Amino acid sequence: MPSTTPDELELIDLHHLGRPMAVGAWRVGDVIVDPGPSSCLARLLPVLERHPPRIIALTHIHLDHAGSTGTLAARFPHAEIWVHERGARHLADPSRLLDSAGRLYGSEMERLWGEVRPVPAERLRVLHGGEKLEGFEVAYTPGHAKHHVSYMHRASGYAFTGDVAGVRIGGGAVLAPTPPPDIDLEAWDASLALLQSWRPTALAITHFGAYGDAQEQLASLRSHLPELGRLAAEAGETEFAEAIRARVAAAASSGPAETYDQATSSKQNYQGLRRYLGAG
Repeated sequence: MPSTTPDELELIDLHHLGRPMAVGAWRVGDVIVDPGPSSCLARLLPVLERHPPRIIALTHIHLDHAGSTGTLAARFPHAEIWVHERGARHLADPSRLLDSAGRLYGSEMERLWGEVRPVPAERLRVLHGGEKLEGFEVAYTPGHAKHHVSYMHRASGYAFTGDVAGVRIGGGAVLAPTPPPDIDLEAWDASLALLQSWRPTALAITHFGAYGDAQEQLASLRSHLPELGRLAAEAGETEFAEAIRARVAAAASSGPAETYDQATSSKQNYQGLRRYLGAG
């Protein structure tokens, strides 16, 4: 891929539930990284109609990142979908994914995420980690999810990291999104070390934006993970949520606490950590 011009690298704010800076999709030329949920297609489609995607590259299949993939696959029939091998079957048949998400979100599923359609299996490029494709290096980066990958785009120096590099809104506090079902703090730390070895010029994250202090953000998150584990082991859910709100408030440039909680729910984060610790 040639050097990326400003017109080819674009963050699309999906205004999830009408709130800015909660969920974003990244366009790198004709590649879309994590297109977001179908509930946000009104924000995404005008961009994609101008720049039809040739590739939909998923970091993982959680609905806030990938819920619209099946709908987009039908609308753009020549687009190839990239996904880790552990997530591929759940794109082809999303029934188990939807059942799991339904236990978390209940009657809010439709409002939050919209339609979730299957992706034809023949449209999938199944990833394992270690690939070099279309100017991207692919790494398997579990911790937030067992099927999480990250993409290093050498032409721009941007690392597209989904959720594994954390949630950071307004340039402030870095939080680890730890919802059920498969949080693994040890694997997550190893994934962050791998991202550090890439030495990206910027981290491009879904929640929310691009940050040039990549090494500092990754180091902050690595130190935050064991703190979270200890907090979840020792505190109740209310005390856990209060500690997270205090972390956000202590960083003067952080975005609104409500935006953080929409991007990464303290209640779900506590549940995910308790499950990881064997206490949930």
